[in-house]
Amino acid sequence: MSKRLDYNQIAPAGAKALGSVYGYIMQSGLPGVLVDLVYLRISQINNCAYCLDMHTRDLLKKGQQIEKIALVQAWREAGNLFDERERAALAWAETVTRVAETGVPDEAYEAARAVFNEHELVDLTIATGLMNAYNRMAISFRNMPQAALEK
Repeated sequence: MSKRLDYNQIAPAGAKALGSVYGYIMQSGLPGVLVDLVYLRISQINNCAYCLDMHTRDLLKKGQQIEKIALVQAWREAGNLFDERERAALAWAETVTRVAETGVPDEAYEAARAVFNEHELVDLTIATGLMNAYNRMAISFRNMPQAALEK
C-alpha cells in the first residue's frame, strides 16, 4: 500500500480549516487525555492505522499506561480503569461515530448529559466529527502510520 496523494499539499486551506477545528478542541477545556482517548476509540472503529498510531503515541507521551491504552477498545469490560467522564465520552463518541446504525438514541444523549454540560457535549461532538473526518482523509489517501515508516 502506498500513499495516494498529500491532501495537505493539494488543499492547504482545507487542511488548515481542519487544523483550526483541532485547535479549538485543544483549547475547549476538555481534558487532553480524554480527547485523545476518544480520538483513539474513533480511529479503532474506523480502522485508521495512521490515527491509531498517532493517538497511541500521544497518549503515551501524556503518561498514560499501555494497559489502559490497550483496553480502550474494550473499555466497557475494563472495570474502573476508565473514570466516569472517560466512559461517558467513549460511549458518546461510539454512538455518534456509528450514527447511521444508532441514530444517536435519547438514552445515549441522556447518559452523556448526566456527565457533561451542554458546552462540553457540543465540544465533544465537534471532536468526534473532526476525528471521523481525519480518519476518512487518512484512510482514503493512504496515510502511512509512523510505525510503518520507521521499519
